[in-house]
Amino acid sequence: MESSFHMSLPCLSVEDTKNFYTNNIGASIGRTSENWLDINLFNHQLTFIQAEKFNFNSPNYVFEGKLLPSFHFGVIIDVEKWGELYAKLNHLNLKVVTQTTFLKDKEGEHLSFFIKDSNDYMLEFKSFKDSKDIFKI
Repeated sequence: MESSFHMSLPCLSVEDTKNFYTNNIGASIGRTSENWLDINLFNHQLTFIQAEKFNFNSPNYVFEGKLLPSFHFGVIIDVEKWGELYAKLNHLNLKVVTQTTFLKDKEGEHLSFFIKDSNDYMLEFKSFKDSKDIFKI
């Protein structure tokens, strides 16, 4: 079995979270209960547990002149899937934030966009020009 990432986060509504990830992102649902659900996000497990609003008072940061959220999570996908997802979310009139190419013509060049989910978490979707650059130092 390949390694997969797992992250657990609080959510305000299990149903709203389920709808966002399945209807907008195209993720599938794993195990669920009344108070939590597992999302299969590109073969990585996100568990959302119904709880009160979680407040992150972390500041944003600037990278290559773009204001980015300091708290976010995301997935690295191939450029074709990245383009399909970007087009789909724009077609749904969802607010895509900071769509850009970072490190243009440099080691680590990648496409990136952010979108808020139904819990106000920022998701980033990246696609590297060369996958060998993902962990290069």
